[in-house]
Amino acid sequence: MKIVVLVKHVPDAQFDRHLSGPDSRTDRSESILSELDEYALEAALQLSEARGGEAAGNRVIALTMGPAGAANAVKKSLQIGAGEGVHLSDEALAGSDAAATSLALAAAIRHLGEVDLVLTGMASTDGETSLVPAQLAERLGLPQVTFASTLEVKDGTVTARRDGDSHSELIEAPLPALVSVTDQVNEPRYPNFKGIMAAKKKTITTLSLADIGVDAGSVGSAGSWTTVLAAQPRPPREQGVIITDEGDAGIKLADFLAARKLI
Repeated sequence: MKIVVLVKHVPDAQFDRHLSGPDSRTDRSESILSELDEYALEAALQLSEARGGEAAGNRVIALTMGPAGAANAVKKSLQIGAGEGVHLSDEALAGSDAAATSLALAAAIRHLGEVDLVLTGMASTDGETSLVPAQLAERLGLPQVTFASTLEVKDGTVTARRDGDSHSELIEAPLPALVSVTDQVNEPRYPNFKGIMAAKKKTITTLSLADIGVDAGSVGSAGSWTTVLAAQPRPPREQGVIITDEGDAGIKLADFLAARKLI
């Protein structure tokens, strides 16, 4: 079984996020592997291990797109257990929105040959649009199963449960397919010493747009469907209102909430 897992290098949520440059792009100087992508990676590893792992011909490939620093997301994936890494890197990719990103990733996946399953997280922790999985499935012509909270592959069929606010639904799709998983699907493992040392011997293949046959004008700012026209820092938080109970605290609280149209 050949599984491609999309991983992304995103700003560390422990630090404040900033936009920089004339195009208001996200500052990625302090970045890590997206936490939500770890669930997709764990799902891929579990599927591989259940079928005998690499020794039985199963392959888990971590694929990322971004500048040089994005390779760290692949390196972390290899330490966790992925067998191979692919880094799509090209200056022309800078500024790509979800549409341009899905176009480039689709071409990169085609470049890797036939795959049985493409796995992604439910969203990236920087953009949080959840658009790329569906767009990618459309571009690849694959059935899509999004926001899966359980995942099973058997007899050429992927089965997943999607949980809504009031109900759950069981979805099946034939392989090959694309599945995005939520943070309820499993508990990601941590890289151990053995995995960290083994990752040093694993291969990371770097691809350019020329390698995957994508024109520079169809990605980046030129190929994006959306553009940031302006951005400004979020205003600082105002000091909260303290209500002292003098027998009328309930009335004051109700007036406070009503004034802000919260009740």
